[in-house]
Amino acid sequence: MRLAKYLAHAGVASRRGAETLIATGRVSVSGVVVRDPALDVDERSGVAVDGQRLSGAEPRVCYAVNKPAGVLSTARDTHGRATVVELVPAGSLRLYPVGRLDLDSSGLVLVTNDGELANRLTHPRFEVPKTYRATLAGRPVGQRVLNALRAGVELDDGPAAAARVRRIGPHEIELEICEGRNRQVRRMCAAVGHPVTALRRVAFGSLRLGRLPEGAHRRLSSAELERLRAL
Repeated sequence: MRLAKYLAHAGVASRRGAETLIATGRVSVSGVVVRDPALDVDERSGVAVDGQRLSGAEPRVCYAVNKPAGVLSTARDTHGRATVVELVPAGSLRLYPVGRLDLDSSGLVLVTNDGELANRLTHPRFEVPKTYRATLAGRPVGQRVLNALRAGVELDDGPAAAARVRRIGPHEIELEICEGRNRQVRRMCAAVGHPVTALRRVAFGSLRLGRLPEGAHRRLSSAELERLRAL
């Protein structure tokens, strides 16, 4: 098995995250630092991260979490702030968030140790849609604003457009994007003159937040995981 895939299956990180660990010299095989993510390894190869040997693949789990605003979308924080991983029963598993939200946003985040699933959900080539509900400042949202978001706006890192957008209230819209750029929804709305005052992700691909209370979690069913993998 390729080294990057082995790390992902062991729950260390997503496939892309594993490649970064390897490139920065944090991974060794039989005591020797390696930087080739395609190196063939198995459980007898003595793979270690930061000097800690891996014992092989962990049982894979995936939770849907309704992240509150003010909670970090990260596995741990050096300043002791609350993280989304602390909202699930991690036990000894090395869990990490998939589909991060900024500190001020709330809603659906996945927490898992399934690196293959994480890669499929976040890699740009798969274009997995994410749906948000945004409360906007300024005048009531008109058709001009909806048309502009559909057609695309120019951001400092290139043009961005909503795959779908609809008005659900005078100051609230629901929009779907297939990219994952930093604070993209907030920047798009600001570009059309309506800064976001509250942002909540309500769907990630085929998975919807539903009535999951804020701060709560639930483990995904096999059927839900299969639908996510098929996206």
